[in-house]
Amino acid sequence: MPVAAERQLRAWIETAATRHRDKPFVESIEQGAAMTYGALRDTANRIGQALAARGIGPNDRVALLSNNSIEHLATYVGVMAAGITCCTIHVEMNAIYFEEILAAVGAKLILFEDGIDAESLRPKVPGEWVPLGTWSADRPGTGWYAELACYPADRVVPIAAGPRDAASIVYTSGTSSKPKGVVLTFAELAPNIEPTADRFGIRATDRFLDYRSYNWVSAQWLSCLGVLSQGATLVMGRRFSQSRLFDWIRTCKATIAAGNPTIINMMINRPVDIHGRDLPHLRYITSSSAPLMIPEWKRFEEMYGITVVQGMGMSEIGWICGADETTRRFGTVGRPLVYLDLSVVDAEGRRLPPGEIGAIELGGDPAVEYRYLADDGSIRVNTKGRMRTGDLGMLDADGYLVITGREKDLIIRGGVNISPVEVDNVLLQMPEVAEAATVGIADAIYGEEVVAFVAAKPGVALDEHAVLAFCAARLPAVRCPKRIYFKDALPKTDRGKMDRNRLRASLDNA
Repeated sequence: MPVAAERQLRAWIETAATRHRDKPFVESIEQGAAMTYGALRDTANRIGQALAARGIGPNDRVALLSNNSIEHLATYVGVMAAGITCCTIHVEMNAIYFEEILAAVGAKLILFEDGIDAESLRPKVPGEWVPLGTWSADRPGTGWYAELACYPADRVVPIAAGPRDAASIVYTSGTSSKPKGVVLTFAELAPNIEPTADRFGIRATDRFLDYRSYNWVSAQWLSCLGVLSQGATLVMGRRFSQSRLFDWIRTCKATIAAGNPTIINMMINRPVDIHGRDLPHLRYITSSSAPLMIPEWKRFEEMYGITVVQGMGMSEIGWICGADETTRRFGTVGRPLVYLDLSVVDAEGRRLPPGEIGAIELGGDPAVEYRYLADDGSIRVNTKGRMRTGDLGMLDADGYLVITGREKDLIIRGGVNISPVEVDNVLLQMPEVAEAATVGIADAIYGEEVVAFVAAKPGVALDEHAVLAFCAARLPAVRCPKRIYFKDALPKTDRGKMDRNRLRASLDNA
């Protein structure tokens, strides 16, 4: 019998703890500690009791102000396993918005790690403020974890939530605009996890290394809940370190490691003396958050002998596409998860056949609402049923999805649609080019004109004429950049995506 969505997390915890109580669920590299599946079950049971003692029930909110740690991860899982809404807020990215975010969230309980200025926020933000503290397998904990130790580990509080109740609220980064709170129900969360784990080929024997923030859906749902659903092990770093990444993979015997285009480009342009044969346990490195250009993808694999697997997701949906080392395909983000019913549509919303570029749309249940948290704490429906991701792309003959750009980045020159990603891919084929980004700028005759920004590899000199000639030999004239602007490095968003808005603005301010 299928498990109800609101009970799925508890079922995964119970299954894993029953099968292998002493197997690590998470190992924290910096903390030098691990929490087993048995300890996770005990912690989740205690969290359920601590919340019930406070009268916290379905759709009441628990705010978590912390970075990557065992305590953060166990609380995130345990709160939702109790059927309560967990709101994770990125400490570094959202710090200037704490007061506004917490006012909107209206959390009954706010758990915060050391370094958070709770004393200045507490008078302005209602709710119970409790230090997150520390957990230990063999000595008394502190803060929240000292309180949890007072509850019996084997008492299970019944779940009162239903599938349409909120499981989590995730805030976007807010680096260029005010952060947005995405509200996700148990019915949206639970069905995404096992299909995602299956698409990425995660098995119980895997050790998944991830150092991305567990305040974002991509890490939460793939390497935390995806690992949990399979009874695998998460090896967690507090944040990315280029100098330590391969040592982590080797010493922790990671079989899968997280990545993104920024990290892969960093490894290409700042080479490390290592090869895949030196990492015998590693199956592949992931790439997500932004499209990985084909030249960069191939260059990394040729340099390091390490397989890259690309996937795609979004905060409002979770993971959308993925692959593993046996099913990945260059230039694609893998195959869509079947239950999402992804399609590529034209301007009128009609499904397009394979090979034709259009807007990416998904969602099958007409009752599903995609929701955001308003400033006053109410939940606002953004769209219902099917929704657009904001991406442009096409499906190939085998159902693999190719991302060709963002709808907002599409360049329309004299009525011709031009994908900046197509031009980026050509520029990156030039051996001297480290980074490239194409944008459209206003033009009195054509409406928009194509220009590109390029960063050369260290110690390499490039001139505009050579780059333009390279493009002219590989692109139709209408798609060729008319100007090349050189920078030492191109700006990225916090998620590793090329920041084309800042590049356009740099021309406006020149």
